[in-house]
Amino acid sequence: MRELFESLDPPDPTAAARRSVRPALRERFYQHAGTASGPEGHAVRLDGKPVQTPARRPLAAPSLPLAQALAAEWDAQRDKIDPAGMPLTRLANSVIDGVTDAPGPVKAEIKKYLGSDLLFYRAGSPQPLRERQAQLWDPILRWAKETLGADFKTGEGVVHVAQPAVALEAASAAIPDDPWRLGALNVITTLTGSALIALALLRGELSVDDAWRAAHVDEDWNMEQWGRDEIALERRAFRRAEFQAAAVMLRHCA
Repeated sequence: MRELFESLDPPDPTAAARRSVRPALRERFYQHAGTASGPEGHAVRLDGKPVQTPARRPLAAPSLPLAQALAAEWDAQRDKIDPAGMPLTRLANSVIDGVTDAPGPVKAEIKKYLGSDLLFYRAGSPQPLRERQAQLWDPILRWAKETLGADFKTGEGVVHVAQPAVALEAASAAIPDDPWRLGALNVITTLTGSALIALALLRGELSVDDAWRAAHVDEDWNMEQWGRDEIALERRAFRRAEFQAAAVMLRHCA
């Protein structure tokens, strides 16, 4: 199975459709997906047989609920096995094969986002957009200040706003070390452009829906003003599935 998942970032399905490209999908060859506990953790089993990651490691999770969620993704496959529809499995593969052995670069990437977080940069106009940004973003910044001890500054437009070193250090201390939560947090950070949204979701300060809404203030505003683009909506749905998978991983690795 590993050849189906050798790319950690599968191609955008809408882009593939526009190029009239259809990936070669393997026939479903198993009747049932389940789990089994062992030395490697809670492993996914297909008809009792182990599943391997692209690096030939066991597809095993640190908690039973997460392993069950992975197995459910495999059980949901129909006649063909489509990796594009298995975001949780792809994320688990990336954690097992990549983050576990090298968590440092992943943590550094999240810290980098803290220096130029989405929440720091506000629109100059129109006023209704400014108000919506403040409504959704200011509570997260207050939480960071009161809970994490990280007092960040905001600015208008895209000009870089230098952040206090003490704030960056305080927020960085909240980034987890274990590879599973770290990998999930990194996905949420890159999808939203905000390490603070990701940390607030990790800590239970934001729900999944509220985190997604906060990350898409500008995009939602533009759609309201100019209408919806179907291709953009398909891309957004793909990103939302990735986001949801990462949120599931956070929840089951708490």
